[in-house]
Amino acid sequence: MTSEYTIREFDFIADYDRVLSLWQSMEAGMHVGPSDTPQEIQKKLERDPDLFLVAESKDEILGSIIGAFDGRRGMIYHLAVQREARRHGIGQALLTEVEKRLQAKGCIKCLLVVLEDNKAAMQFYEECGWKIVPEDRVFAKLF
Repeated sequence: MTSEYTIREFDFIADYDRVLSLWQSMEAGMHVGPSDTPQEIQKKLERDPDLFLVAESKDEILGSIIGAFDGRRGMIYHLAVQREARRHGIGQALLTEVEKRLQAKGCIKCLLVVLEDNKAAMQFYEECGWKIVPEDRVFAKLF
């Protein structure tokens, strides 16, 4: 596994199928759902395309991250790195870059959700300076 890669903004035409395949390959912690359809990803790109990033090496997508900003708070979604590309700093580089971009937009607080059984992700985020907020509970409603 090479440690040489670039981080760039997601390009729908070139990247959608490859990033979807990456997400579907995740063994834990990620669910591909209704918000990941081509139509929903297009909507996301209309709002803040600069917060959807990929890590690429030799035309291969190694990782992805989606950031979102509503004008007050940020949110992180779908940080994924190929299994064989992990522990090379790719996930941390993607996270750091999207954090920097969120801060440049005026974001002062960012949230993310980790599934309870994804201990490796929890450890990763804690190592990157994120804190569990035990008094918060996440609610969701599908429309």
